[in-house]
Amino acid sequence: MNSAEYSIKDFPLAPFFNDTLDLFCIAGYDGFFKKVNPAVSKLLGYDEEELYSRSIKSFIHPDDQDHTWAVRGKLIKGKGFKNFENRYLTKDGKTVWLSWTSIPVENYEAVYAIAKDITQSKQREKERNNLITDLTRINKELKNISYTTSHDLRTPVSNLMAVFSLLDTSKIQDEETIEFINILKLATDGLKKTLNNYVDILNEKNSIYARISDTNLSVVIAEVINSVQSLIKETNTEINISVSHKISIPFNRDNLKSIILNLLTNSIKYAHLNRNPSIEIKAFEEDDRAILSFSDNGIGFDTQENADKIFGLNQRFHNHEDSKGVGLYLVHNHIKSMDGDISVESKVNEGTTFTITFKK
Repeated sequence: MNSAEYSIKDFPLAPFFNDTLDLFCIAGYDGFFKKVNPAVSKLLGYDEEELYSRSIKSFIHPDDQDHTWAVRGKLIKGKGFKNFENRYLTKDGKTVWLSWTSIPVENYEAVYAIAKDITQSKQREKERNNLITDLTRINKELKNISYTTSHDLRTPVSNLMAVFSLLDTSKIQDEETIEFINILKLATDGLKKTLNNYVDILNEKNSIYARISDTNLSVVIAEVINSVQSLIKETNTEINISVSHKISIPFNRDNLKSIILNLLTNSIKYAHLNRNPSIEIKAFEEDDRAILSFSDNGIGFDTQENADKIFGLNQRFHNHEDSKGVGLYLVHNHIKSMDGDISVESKVNEGTTFTITFKK
């Protein structure tokens, strides 16, 4: 007899019922199991005699008994259901989560039911919810810290600006000293504007990331470089820029400045002791993306060894006194919040390249 000649009556159903990993059972309207497959006994730890001799309610977690029995009342009135979740207690006291699909059969006063063990997925869901709660709390704390820091720093910066306004540079004869004063004044003015922007942003009800506008990449890069001219000059840093003036991206301007500032100052901070810092900044457009790269000739680090740490909070790869492990974390968050991407290639004692992809 070939397979085409079989009827459904000829197929043995015992393997289907007994060998499945899902829980199959038939329960009576009286609230007792009438038939269970081996998977039920294996999961709950009771033998068949124990399962048949006690009310189903006694196996259910105490906190779920009333709700389950209320749903059961609707079930025996002819209302089947899918994906009903409740908890059972195993013989050794462990809690397992089950997801049920049940169908009432009125003629036999019985319920045919299939359950899946979803304990692991429930545990993952709990862990995920705990993580979201922790992240929400941390985010709130970071906002408070950012507000306090930005607000409190404005006073000393304003004092610095007042000093510059009182300074009479006409009495200074040395041109180099005048140049340094102008650079310092420019940097202080930029810091004041940045702090004012941060305070304004934090005072708004909407998120910082809601303030999106078409931002010219080359203009922002020039502003950042101009704000750290004294650092560039002091460290003899060479910067080569190849960025078209036509490239604009939809991004929060202050966040973009923060990204560029962090990458630029990192390249200077982690310069090689035996050579002056050299930084190459490139950008080009490709389809609906803008790609920006920062390359330097600094001390670099082992990207394979630190692959899972590079953009983490408080992760440091060098013992630099100014290293706090926050800059790259912020860079990564700014970029990811706008569905962008960032990658890094680095070799010890050779240098580092960060590549950022912005959606246009």
